[in-house]
Amino acid sequence: MRFTAPFGLAMIGGAALAAAAPADAEVVSASAGAFEISRSITAPVTPDAAYGALGHVGRWWSSAHSYSGNAANMTLNLHAGGCFCEKLADGGSIEHMRVIAARPGRLLRLSGALGPLQAEAVAGVMSWTLTADPAGVRIVQTYSVSGHIRGGAGKIAPAVDQVMGEQLQRLADYLRAARTP
Repeated sequence: MRFTAPFGLAMIGGAALAAAAPADAEVVSASAGAFEISRSITAPVTPDAAYGALGHVGRWWSSAHSYSGNAANMTLNLHAGGCFCEKLADGGSIEHMRVIAARPGRLLRLSGALGPLQAEAVAGVMSWTLTADPAGVRIVQTYSVSGHIRGGAGKIAPAVDQVMGEQLQRLADYLRAARTP
């Protein structure tokens, strides 16, 4: 699927209507020039296993939210400077984000603008924070974006929250399936 603004922004909005939000979802703040979203989930694996699974992004990310239409074309290198990238069928590629902090079993932080936000004058920081939990691991996903977004950041925040929530849920499902014998 190919994202272009403003079509891509409208598409994210439509996708948001199709996704259900878990109770722990939140648009922490939103204004004309910035937003922050946060979600959390638990999974029955160790923080180290969850961290390793983040690097298998092509196995759990939704193909519907990729440029190539196939999440298997996505990679995420778990080290500072590592690329969250996607190969395209025409030989091209997309850099979705760049790893700025990699702390195995604890934290993965990336910088960049996802999907149609790449066409906007914004900066974004996404963090995946992992902590031990009686159920296994608690994963907190936050994404903070600021800058100029046509139509306003506050208007797109709920849709981005829904799309990112879908990815967090897919990661949790992947971790649960990996745990099942």
